[in-house]
Amino acid sequence: MSNVTPFPQGRGLPLQTVFDRAELTRILDLYGRMVVAGHWRDYAIDMDREVAIFSAFRRAAERPEYRIEKRPALRQRQGMWALVNEAGIVLKRGHELGPVLAPVERRLLKLVGN
Repeated sequence: MSNVTPFPQGRGLPLQTVFDRAELTRILDLYGRMVVAGHWRDYAIDMDREVAIFSAFRRAAERPEYRIEKRPALRQRQGMWALVNEAGIVLKRGHELGPVLAPVERRLLKLVGN
């Protein structure tokens, strides 16, 4: 009974990269506004070891119009947030989520203004 077994602690990469509550709230708020504007109809969330991805679709049968990617491994370099378009081109990359979402939010203002 005197043997104490230490609890195993993970070393290196986490088992899964996830969006925290504030990040997901910000992303889903933008998604909801785009749905109300009639532009997006579906979304998907993919969480892997190195990346968490939120994909927004115009229609469910298509490729995502935008992907919002969180890659913590790039935190010290270009920034862990990226906005990727349908063709796979990185439109915006940064350390903060707000400026990365700005191009989509500007597009939303144009949609509502028309």
